[in-house]
Amino acid sequence: MCKNRQITTTIGGIPLLLETSQELFSPDRIDGGTMALLSRLEFTADDKVLDLGCGYGIVGILAAKTVGQQNVVMSDISEEAVTLSRANAKHNSVPDVKIVQSDGFRSLRDTDFTLILSNPPYHADFSVPKHFIEKGFNRLVLGGRMYMVTKRRDWYQNRLTAIFGGVRVDEIDGYYVFCAEKRKAKYARHT
Repeated sequence: MCKNRQITTTIGGIPLLLETSQELFSPDRIDGGTMALLSRLEFTADDKVLDLGCGYGIVGILAAKTVGQQNVVMSDISEEAVTLSRANAKHNSVPDVKIVQSDGFRSLRDTDFTLILSNPPYHADFSVPKHFIEKGFNRLVLGGRMYMVTKRRDWYQNRLTAIFGGVRVDEIDGYYVFCAEKRKAKYARHT
């Protein structure tokens, strides 16, 4: 069993204390992709947010502290990620945020999100982000947005465009932050 670690940081004026583990992605510091993603987000009071693949919870906890814990759902396939996210939610005074163990959307029933945020595992094959994009589209309200951050551009840009009909891409410190808005009830074109 590995000893857990702690990260203290302040993002957007919000101080955070996060317990991490060697078993999870970026256990020693907030990774650059997550920081790039957060630099492009603006939460509004009426947002309903999904942190998809939440890891130890930084994005979802920051969202909960901004839009209210009742408006945030966090999910991850990893039992350890879910356990640490719950502990971190308590450490950061948002203990009632909903945190679900789920393989993508497979065990997640919530819908009507205005924002879906993800830093997907992009060092594997594309089956995980394909599932995130296609099923995420169906969980967004019209006008809702999906944000993803990766180090790969072409596949994500093409897939998001095929499903959403377009995507904005910002390059930040070697990462690509994608923002796709749901403008129609059905996929942009058959995939």
